Amino acid sequence: MASVVTTTAPTRPAVPSAPGYPSAVVPAPGPGQGASGAPHRVVVLALDGVLPLDLGVPARVFNAATDEHGIPFYTLVTCSLGGRPVHTAEDFRLLVDHDETALATADTVVIATQEPSTHLLATGTLPPELAAALDLIRPDARVVSLCSSAFLLAAAGLLDGHRATTHWMLCDAFARLFPKIDVDPDVLFVDSGRILTSAGGAAGIDLCLHLVRRDHGAAVASAAARRVVVAPWREGGQAQFIEHPVPADADRSTSATRHWVLTRLAEPLTLKDLARHALMSERTFTRRFRAEVGTSPLQWLLQRRIDHARHLLETTELTVAAIATACGFGDPVALRKHFHTHLGLAPLAYRAAHRAPGLPAAAPA
Repeated sequence: MASVVTTTAPTRPAVPSAPGYPSAVVPAPGPGQGASGAPHRVVVLALDGVLPLDLGVPARVFNAATDEHGIPFYTLVTCSLGGRPVHTAEDFRLLVDHDETALATADTVVIATQEPSTHLLATGTLPPELAAALDLIRPDARVVSLCSSAFLLAAAGLLDGHRATTHWMLCDAFARLFPKIDVDPDVLFVDSGRILTSAGGAAGIDLCLHLVRRDHGAAVASAAARRVVVAPWREGGQAQFIEHPVPADADRSTSATRHWVLTRLAEPLTLKDLARHALMSERTFTRRFRAEVGTSPLQWLLQRRIDHARHLLETTELTVAAIATACGFGDPVALRKHFHTHLGLAPLAYRAAHRAPGLPAAAPA
């Protein structure tokens, strides 16, 4: 029988809350730190019917997030109702070392994926023992649902008036059962500040990496992603699934052109430039690109420029003007416009919120 292992990290200095951090983020405790400057404590709740893969995601991602000395930013514990063995969705049970009282000690609570019960789907209410357990969560703690666990948060009233998501196959039932929630079936995850919800499968990895990035910046999140061997960043607003037909001719894929573009983001690239590199007409290139990537070439290019600008704002001392040039925006005005449109923040506000700890202040322009 498997046993979930508790990880304890050495004490590390507190990470101060950066000024200008988006108001949606809970200010206490500070981003990525727990009470009294201790490592941020993540408590994962495992319920009967839990999917083992999804249960392992939080520990796998958060344990991979460390500082430059290898000291973890997070500690992880797993709990169950009454500390009882958990019957998974597979043919085995899990033994855990903590009961639901661990929820009261959490800076972040993650509820792992399990199929919604017949009772929950019929009534939209929680069993008394589970409702009492969720009441133990501190008002300032972040709460994260993976996939179908959004039903539990909804039944507890935590999602009323908020935008949320769950697995796309469950979104219609979710919306009917909980009409006070703005259900979005077309995204990987939704960050509402204190409450975060994710879609199914690998979207839980994306959400956990998003929290690491939100807490400690892109460099730490990217390093954690490399240790876990997953893609470092997928936007929460990305579609839950995209049809990716295998090209009839692999040599006619747009992959090589995408790699080529990433080494030339500072250049004023056009659709004509991309199609010419791929040895296709603009119409054929656009059709193949959309089939493989799920968006248009120019929208994809814009997102890559924004991602690169975010990385430079977080990890370098370059001015906003220099970053605008390096990312192909041409001037700071265009960079500010796209940041406001896509992120709701000015570049300097984004830098203040996400700057890697320890970097000196950078020039504003």
